[in-house]
Amino acid sequence: MKADRLLSILLLLQAKGRLTGRELARRLEVSQRTIHRDIEALSAAGVPVFALRGVQGGFKLDDEWRTRVPGLDESELRALLMAQPRVVGDSHLARAAERALDKLMAALPSSLREQASSIRKRLHVDTTGWSGTAEDLSLLPLVQEAVSRDRRLAIRYWPAGKGARERVVDPLGLVAKGGTWYLVARTPDGLRTYRVSRIENARLLDAGFERPADFDLAGYWKASTDELRRGRGRYEATLHLAPEVAASFQRWRSASAPPSTEPGSPGWVTLSVPFDDEAQAAFVATGLGANVGVIGPASLRARVAERHTAALERAARRTAR
Repeated sequence: MKADRLLSILLLLQAKGRLTGRELARRLEVSQRTIHRDIEALSAAGVPVFALRGVQGGFKLDDEWRTRVPGLDESELRALLMAQPRVVGDSHLARAAERALDKLMAALPSSLREQASSIRKRLHVDTTGWSGTAEDLSLLPLVQEAVSRDRRLAIRYWPAGKGARERVVDPLGLVAKGGTWYLVARTPDGLRTYRVSRIENARLLDAGFERPADFDLAGYWKASTDELRRGRGRYEATLHLAPEVAASFQRWRSASAPPSTEPGSPGWVTLSVPFDDEAQAAFVATGLGANVGVIGPASLRARVAERHTAALERAARRTAR
């Protein structure tokens, strides 16, 4: 809407001091001609905005003209600005948060505005993983709207390792863990947690719902994550590991030495390592190749041996060809 755009121009100029028509057009995603019309509208409304000519040209507000917000002390300002908009992950939400910060910056006294600008230049948030991919959060704004308005949501969801499912849920809250967002929702089967990036499609329904009066999002999340942690690591494998591999397992998988171990290669370490199940243990042990020997359970030892035998047979066939 034009009124929102005029306010955005006003606050951007207060925050930045001077901006060209091209910069304003890029930030607001409109044409430069639209920006020029908006500047004329602001001037007609009595806002002291000036056009500057030359290399350092652009648009600028009178230095004495600004809006006000309640004062922030330095610690409050620093904490707020360290929460960079890019942390939200989704580009649309990030742009909205960036506009909100611009409005705040515009209303700060000049001394705090300089500090704020300096702080923002000293923090960068990269939401992509090391593999070069990021969570697909394209549906996050719609999910957020459903949560904020207490509206039912029809979703098509892909659980890990299963086929897509259609369901209607009552969205109760959103949880951000690292760069991953989760929707906590009520279903006919009770409370469930959905990873937002696995929602393939979502539709906001006209029907609303009544939130449970005693629902505590933080409490639910803690209880569900505690239960998940207790459920993991139910499968114990005894592995004989090369020293550097053993050190990694002790750091990342809470591995420990079993009560009794058989003598093995000098310098190698025998550890009891927790896994979710035998399939996960076999996958890890097979990948470690010559850096691991499987002591037990016997079924895991046989499973890994079969995989190594199959790999050797495939290599022999390729060599023969």
